[in-house]
Amino acid sequence: MNAETIKVQQVTSWSSDDIVALYKEGGWWKEEYQSEELPHLIKGSYAFVVAVDTTTNRTVGMGRVLSDGSSDAYIQDVIVLSSYRNQGIGSKIISFLIHLCQLKGIQWIGVIAEPGSEAFYQILGFHTMKDHIPMRYTQE
Repeated sequence: MNAETIKVQQVTSWSSDDIVALYKEGGWWKEEYQSEELPHLIKGSYAFVVAVDTTTNRTVGMGRVLSDGSSDAYIQDVIVLSSYRNQGIGSKIISFLIHLCQLKGIQWIGVIAEPGSEAFYQILGFHTMKDHIPMRYTQE
């Protein structure tokens, strides 16, 4: 396998089993989640892409963008199966998502990266936002 056999494509629907497997790979899937909701997640995203190994037709990665389609965009849920990592697939996914945003004139594109992944995103043009702190609402 090499990056040339990987096709990144925007989709409006995809196999829930494949998406669950990717979320599990990232450690982001909880057993109480309902896979029946995934079609809504895909359709509700500004852009949802999958990476497919064209030699096996296996879904090996994904990513999505949340946006209003005119001003800001947030990239999230980028994951590549561990057996396919370090081959440029994550970069292909991110670059494809950025391109989709830029086609619509969206220039402010953010991502909240996991600790230790800063270098990966910096190579792709992202920078730490000085004096900003990402926050998340949690209900007590």
